[in-house]
Amino acid sequence: MSATSPTAGGKLDDAVAPAQKPEGRFARRAWGLVKPYFASERRWQAIGLLAAVVALNLVTVYVDVLINAFQRDFFNALETKDYAEFTRQLWRFTGLAFAFILVAVYKFYLTQLFELRWRTWLTERYVDGWLSHRAYYRLELGGTATDNPDQRIAEDIRMFTEYTVSLSMGLLSSLVTLGSFVAILWVVSGPLTVALFGTELTIPGYMVWVALLYALVGSWISYAIGRPLIGLNFAQQRFEADFRYGLVRVREHAESIALYRGEPPERAGLVQRFGRVVANYWALVRAQKRLIWAQSFYGQLAVIFPFVVAAPRYFNGPLKLGDVMQISNAFGQVQGSLSWFVSAYAQLATWKATTDRLLTFDDALAALRGSEGRLLHAVPGTAPALREVALETPRGTPIVARASLEVAPGERLLVTGPSGSGKSTLFRALAGIWPYGSGRVEQPGGGVLFLPQRPYLPIGTLRATVSYPAAPDAFDDATIARALRDCRLPQLADRLDEEAAWDRRLSPGEQQRLAFARALLNAPRWLFLDEATAALDEATGTALYALLLERLPDAAVVSIAHDASVAAFHRRRVHLTPAEGGARLAEAPIGGG
Repeated sequence: MSATSPTAGGKLDDAVAPAQKPEGRFARRAWGLVKPYFASERRWQAIGLLAAVVALNLVTVYVDVLINAFQRDFFNALETKDYAEFTRQLWRFTGLAFAFILVAVYKFYLTQLFELRWRTWLTERYVDGWLSHRAYYRLELGGTATDNPDQRIAEDIRMFTEYTVSLSMGLLSSLVTLGSFVAILWVVSGPLTVALFGTELTIPGYMVWVALLYALVGSWISYAIGRPLIGLNFAQQRFEADFRYGLVRVREHAESIALYRGEPPERAGLVQRFGRVVANYWALVRAQKRLIWAQSFYGQLAVIFPFVVAAPRYFNGPLKLGDVMQISNAFGQVQGSLSWFVSAYAQLATWKATTDRLLTFDDALAALRGSEGRLLHAVPGTAPALREVALETPRGTPIVARASLEVAPGERLLVTGPSGSGKSTLFRALAGIWPYGSGRVEQPGGGVLFLPQRPYLPIGTLRATVSYPAAPDAFDDATIARALRDCRLPQLADRLDEEAAWDRRLSPGEQQRLAFARALLNAPRWLFLDEATAALDEATGTALYALLLERLPDAAVVSIAHDASVAAFHRRRVHLTPAEGGARLAEAPIGGG
């Protein structure tokens, strides 16, 4: 399924733009994307992997605490020129380094495994929701579809799982690091006595308070500067997807564009879409540049800041060099933990934009599910039938007035009417896929095949393409080859295992002949043909209809066709006449115009 046109996709997203959502509601809805995986049939696998990732993050913090203590003893050994202690600390560091490397490798591996399995589960869930009840089709019909559902399923889910795991594990590590190193910093930094308005004020664990104040100032600055990134990231993902959609459209319609000499308008359209990408990207770069200015000043100042603050107690004697290095490391850990919001703000902005796109996709699917009760649904029946059915556009404009029609087993029925009278919509209703209207549609349990004017040819082997919708191995090679030859495609009979984009490899006439071969193989009980010979010459079209009736003598054949030669293969005709309030369906002589 290709992406939805961005022109058609703007309204729904605008209605639920991220800036209009209360943050509390957003947090609850974001949790609604996370929770189902841990309550699913794969919950124990998910919980086990998550527990392992969390444990390794905690072990990483513990190793950092040990390294902090090592730094104190190592630099004290240097200061006192104690070679024996210096050597012992080198061996100690070797063990710590090996432990750190081991934990880092397996933390990476298990984190990637967890993200991949979560992404797999989420992707399957969204694909099921998109395909269930023909939501993909109704999104396209409605004209207010979420833009680029393919990009949301393929790209946004990947980013959501990656950023959710990365940010949550980063926050967890920051909280645990904060708890671990605050105590160290409190004890090692000791009290600071300052003169204030003629009195002495003692501040216990003063470096902790300095780190807290430093981080709060940095977080506020990052939030103030980086807030526009959320909306810009949301727009960037959409504009990138729209540009890719335009490129895909050119590939899909390459021949038509070439025949029209349509390169100039196509280029103008692609340049316009890419212009939106570039304009928003530069706005994003400018916003990120401002944030990087602030974060760089903040980060560089943090390198020297603890030494400056600890210097008075070091030069006055209470602290050794190792103590100062331990204070510096502990201050960096505490300040880094408190500054998690500062360092992660760009990621948070991207995560929120990605989450918003998934939530708006959820909204679109939920809106479709909510409208199920108002839609036209097919119910089981012995044959395709319309009972007092009125058909409408998605916006409620009448197409076909209340009509009744039944296709008996083995019947040959021709549907005629002027262009735009609703013939194809009537066909879709008979096929049970048109959702807008009222009345009763009946469908048999199976055995229905629809051949549109432009057949759908999936990418894959020719065997899979001609067998569709049956499985590729449903028919043996000889049966498939015979069907292709009988439908005047002998050049394809020995290419069954060749993979290609057959809708671009074959001409329109070859595609229609392949669709007839598909009908012969699947042998439906009810076969609907919507201008299925429009790309064929009269002799070929007549020969293929005759072949169908010969090979499928018991199948009901229902056709839309303007070719008078096709009428000879039908014994009944119904005609649609345009009228106020919808076209009227009535029986007509088989030889009528």
